[in-house]
Amino acid sequence: MKVPYTAFKLKNTQIRSKLIHAFEKVLDSGHYIQGPEVASFEKEFASYCGAEFASGISNGTASLFLTYKVIGIGSGDEVITAPNSFIASASTIALAGARPVFVDVNEDLNMDPDKIEAAITSRTKAIVPVHLAGRPAKMKQINEIAKKHNLFVLEDAAQSVGAELDGQRVGSLGDAASFSLHPLKNLHAFGDGGITTANDINLIKNLNIRKNHGLSNRDRCEFWSFNSRLDELQASLLRIQLAELPRWTEERRQLALRYHKLLKPFVQVPEEGKGEYHVYQTYVIQAERRDELLAYLRENEVEALVHYPTPIHMQPAARDLHYKPEDFPVTLALSKKIMSLPLYPGLTHEQQDYVASLIGKFYN
Repeated sequence: MKVPYTAFKLKNTQIRSKLIHAFEKVLDSGHYIQGPEVASFEKEFASYCGAEFASGISNGTASLFLTYKVIGIGSGDEVITAPNSFIASASTIALAGARPVFVDVNEDLNMDPDKIEAAITSRTKAIVPVHLAGRPAKMKQINEIAKKHNLFVLEDAAQSVGAELDGQRVGSLGDAASFSLHPLKNLHAFGDGGITTANDINLIKNLNIRKNHGLSNRDRCEFWSFNSRLDELQASLLRIQLAELPRWTEERRQLALRYHKLLKPFVQVPEEGKGEYHVYQTYVIQAERRDELLAYLRENEVEALVHYPTPIHMQPAARDLHYKPEDFPVTLALSKKIMSLPLYPGLTHEQQDYVASLIGKFYN
């Protein structure tokens, strides 16, 4: 039996006619940039997150970077984030001219609030918690620390659309939030895409200028900037999927809970804590002899992956930050045990049983 890491066709088949209709509508409109589909998607996405406003961006990386520029992050500043995320969480800080400062994580893969204050200096301007794999970070404690030290909180919500903490969705838990709409995300474009949410209209207005070359109107450029707009076509297709997202999220959660029962005897599973609503963008187990297990699954045509085998502070690009591997012991230990199993709408119970039987056979 083959179990691919993802299977877009299964999900897309359910809404194929709606996607084609949306595509044709934009095609026939002749309006491909900065049009009504983007405006509608921004409004609908903000409402979904419980935020006041949203701005569609070309990708999640641009969403992070441009938000840093909006809030004035630059040379000499420091921004605190986690070292176990995708590289964009840190690279965008560096590209904005600031220094990424890492704090270690807990066993839940998210930033450890107890370690944040020790990392704050007079140069610290923001905290960027990462809701990794679809599980919300401990935002109550993080926001309390930020308020105490007058720091901006930008949620890196790239992997967590729809996740909740105490009934409140990510995207409305900090001062702003950046989402990726990459094809591997629970809500995705057919290509790259991203979006930023915030309750501050001035932040969103500034971001709208920055994503459009710095133009406040067709003939006036306020500052040098990039073309980082979300396309009309992508927005139209995202709107179709946003309507289906609650159903797909619940299917993911049910499959995740089923994995829990099947796998608990053999590995550590990603259960959610009190008040958390985990959306399982990635189903990350922690396994002993991880590399051997990974090879065994792949030999048996199960496409398991590792997100991420090399922590950011150990990447060649981070050498100038002068961190040592052991500076973040939990992150380092997790990087040797984590593994992502296939999980997506349309995954069958038979496929799950097969994955679990292989893992059981490996350890027995």
